[in-house]
Amino acid sequence: MGTRTRRRAALKTAIAVAPRSRYVEAMWQLYQFPLCPFSRKIRLLLGEKGVGYELLRESPWERRDEFIDLNPAGRTPVMVDEGRGQVLIDSNAIAEYFEETVEGKAMINGTAAQRAEIRRLVAWFDQDFFYEVTGPLLFERMQKRIVHRQPPDGGALREAMKAANNHLDYVDYLIDHRTWLAGATMSLADLAAAAHISVADYLGGIDWTGHEQTKGWYSGLKSRPSFRPLLAERMEIIAPPKYYEDVDF
Repeated sequence: MGTRTRRRAALKTAIAVAPRSRYVEAMWQLYQFPLCPFSRKIRLLLGEKGVGYELLRESPWERRDEFIDLNPAGRTPVMVDEGRGQVLIDSNAIAEYFEETVEGKAMINGTAAQRAEIRRLVAWFDQDFFYEVTGPLLFERMQKRIVHRQPPDGGALREAMKAANNHLDYVDYLIDHRTWLAGATMSLADLAAAAHISVADYLGGIDWTGHEQTKGWYSGLKSRPSFRPLLAERMEIIAPPKYYEDVDF
């Protein structure tokens, strides 16, 4: 039996035999790193719902065997409650789990059409915004520096910032027509958007000029108790702009 197989078997055994009677509520551990937008989305959701958890730092680019055993895709976030034998993988699957299991403060709410609109916007940020803005910024400003010890590509950064400006134009449009991104109430769409925008902002990829609607919406989210811990965190050797943590910026 290989080392990895033994570790996986040991993990399954540990989860299986953990004394569940000691746990009144799930004791969640969240594997993440400070600039993971998908983990930030989940942290905002858990904060809004009042779900407690322990943060565990994970650098997915290191491809640790123990983490790959938890999630073969090697991506964050992953949530684990060993006491209940539960492992949750993928930010949208995790969000749906807590929507179904935690009463109150619904973040995927309303009619079927309204819920579809929330999911559409979550997908837009997790896919389009990530691949055009957050992902390139993370690679150029974080991964190249920490992992590859290389300078960023100026052309790639300019393209990411140009794409960010186009995306913020659309957010401006939404806020012009709605109270929150998907409708009359705050939803998972707002949390997903704020998670990605906050990472892009940390990495200096957002030019707020001409985006007063988005700026006002984002300022309101930054002032929420669920958001403040994220703004206080720092990624090693990468500093955010001076205004990053300010609510009024």
